[in-house]
Amino acid sequence: MSIKVENISKSFQARRKGEERLSVLKDISFDVNDGEFVSLLGPSGCGKTTTLTIIAGFQKPDEGKIVVKGKEVSKPGPDRAFMFQNYALFPWLKVGENIEYPMIKKKLPKAEREKKLMELLHIAQMENYKDYYIHEISGGMKQRVALLRALACDPEVLLMDEPLGAIDFQMRHMLQQQLENILMQKNCTSLMVTHDVDESVYLSDRVVIMSRDHGRILEDVKIDLPRPRDRESEKYHEYIEHITEILKSALNGDVVTQEDKDIMEFIKNRESEENKENIAC
Repeated sequence: MSIKVENISKSFQARRKGEERLSVLKDISFDVNDGEFVSLLGPSGCGKTTTLTIIAGFQKPDEGKIVVKGKEVSKPGPDRAFMFQNYALFPWLKVGENIEYPMIKKKLPKAEREKKLMELLHIAQMENYKDYYIHEISGGMKQRVALLRALACDPEVLLMDEPLGAIDFQMRHMLQQQLENILMQKNCTSLMVTHDVDESVYLSDRVVIMSRDHGRILEDVKIDLPRPRDRESEKYHEYIEHITEILKSALNGDVVTQEDKDIMEFIKNRESEENKENIAC
């Protein structure tokens, strides 16, 4: 078992003094097996990213615990790499230097760093862009650089917060294929937050669907399809329709309270702050 989420709950202090704390997650549990790709899917404000950052060790649950490879999580560590939606790349460093950065922090020997760097660039077909600055490459390439940097330390678990959220629609399908190819070659256990139903079905072995009811898990859907996925197949579309119906039925029953709105606004602001403070690996 790579990740075990055991009965976690999380609340935050309300913005207005004297108000009760905002409860985002309550008694949430699920597992991610070795080598699996699992997506957390659900509406804004359901606590997907909060769950991911607790697993990363960026914040602590009020109750419950996270266990990664048999060890309880108490803080960030090199066993868990985090990939942000906005890439969080260093603009003053070149492509190769960005990817090499976590290896330097880990104090790997220079020869080992250079060898691993070239292997990673080869996997992503970016050997010719090693000496480009970040502003000189496209959004899709930035996404690949962020992924390679996250994988540079050979993490046991890769955590991704909407890794393709900043990519335009035309590029999205191609980059999903590249992301899948890279992760298949690295055989990395992966947990991804997404709002995109199609993306979750295309990339995942399982899709964990969360609700605004304190993150309550509506369903854990196993995607039993061969890779690479055929988006035109009947079974593929059955999964899309099934997951969409679960989300629709949940949202139709939703009454968005002021607490829900406060939670969504709080999470949005907190995610922005955390993206600035935390760097992957």
